[in-house]
Amino acid sequence: MKGNKRIFILDDDELILETLSRFLKMEGYDIHAESRTVDIANKITKYDPDIVLLDISLPELNGLDILNEIKNKGIKTQVVMLTADDTADTAVRAMKLGAADYVTKPFSTDELKIVIKNVLEKEELREEVDYLRKTYSEIFEKDLIGESRVIRELKLKIEKMAKARVSTILITGESGTGKEIAARHIHNLMFNTTTAGYAPFISINCAAMPESLLESELFGYQKGSFTDAKTDKKGLFELAEGGSILLDEIGDMKPDLQSKLLRVVEERKTRRIGGQREILIDAVVITTTNKNLSEAVEKGEFRKDLFFRMSTFYIHIRPLRERSEDIPLLVKHFLEYFASKYNKRTTKGFSPETEKILVSYNWPGNVRELKNLMERFVVLENIEMIQPEHLPNWLMNQSMSINQPSDDKRFLLPDSGISLKKMEKDLILQALEKAKHNKTRAAMLLNISYDALRYQLKKFGLK
Repeated sequence: MKGNKRIFILDDDELILETLSRFLKMEGYDIHAESRTVDIANKITKYDPDIVLLDISLPELNGLDILNEIKNKGIKTQVVMLTADDTADTAVRAMKLGAADYVTKPFSTDELKIVIKNVLEKEELREEVDYLRKTYSEIFEKDLIGESRVIRELKLKIEKMAKARVSTILITGESGTGKEIAARHIHNLMFNTTTAGYAPFISINCAAMPESLLESELFGYQKGSFTDAKTDKKGLFELAEGGSILLDEIGDMKPDLQSKLLRVVEERKTRRIGGQREILIDAVVITTTNKNLSEAVEKGEFRKDLFFRMSTFYIHIRPLRERSEDIPLLVKHFLEYFASKYNKRTTKGFSPETEKILVSYNWPGNVRELKNLMERFVVLENIEMIQPEHLPNWLMNQSMSINQPSDDKRFLLPDSGISLKKMEKDLILQALEKAKHNKTRAAMLLNISYDALRYQLKKFGLK
């Protein structure tokens, strides 16, 4: 923590300045010391310290006035006041003006060290929380992008639900379509997190935990309720108070837990394991699944009453193949996002031929698959424009099968051309793999003779 942390000391006592400077330098901090208040705000701004140690009683200017000036000018630093006045009034005035803490003279260096450490830790934690809030808000809101009719209707439905502050929402869709992103978007709109401040968003994957552990996570437990319950533990429903809780893959939840969830959804109450007290729940319950819950109800795998209760307000996210017009927008977004993340801006985009292939691809992994591919390009490729030959084989294979010659369609040669030799070799390898290295069958797949295949194998040095 100490490395490169800068401390600005302002005190008219030269002995204190010298003592503090020497001690804090030994502790690993960078130090700038001043005994005069002339042009002090500009000096602080220029040094850009993490902490200012500011004496209250100065001959030229009162320390509280300097603190007020620091805050009014928006100088980003934490201020610790040094005061010989230990009355509560002075401390209260300093804290009201924005001081992070204060130390009463005479003080020990150990006391000051602890105060500085605590102030830095709190500031780092605050910056981290602000960063995560901003990052999540930007990523999740921007990831729900597209101009297709499907996305426009989805956004409109989400806005209506958020405005009405509905208490329970079910989100369905294939894996990778962005169900969690939609849930986060609902949360941000409902609680106006960009301007109104923080509201908790708690997420848990119901398919990733055994039933006993999932129950204790969701509902919490009382001390002594089972062997490992050493202390009381709040459940996630309690932690989501005033915000939202996302139950991902709700279709995999076991029947016993489904009945407990139904009680939470209907009565807005929960009870910890081993507890007697009813706890009121004020949180939006958002559930997601990639399963067909109607079929699960018919098979007796999912409670009918819970399904009806959860599906009062629901949204279905269409797979990417049904909104292919959004692919260019998603490609552009993810390229920019990963270029910023990895600080690598070599790749600018895709050729028209490549974009055509991306749009025609089926995307079985949906938006997640597209996002992963864009990350791969940014990290691994060092070219400005992605061409068809840079696409992975599995994507090209489907594109080629789509573009096989027929009465009205044939394989389209891109304007940039292709490596015929590379394509021949790749097709031979694929035929061998499909034929499990049976050369006779591989030759049949390629519609060539056995001898012709042997010649090609020798030509490309393949065994």
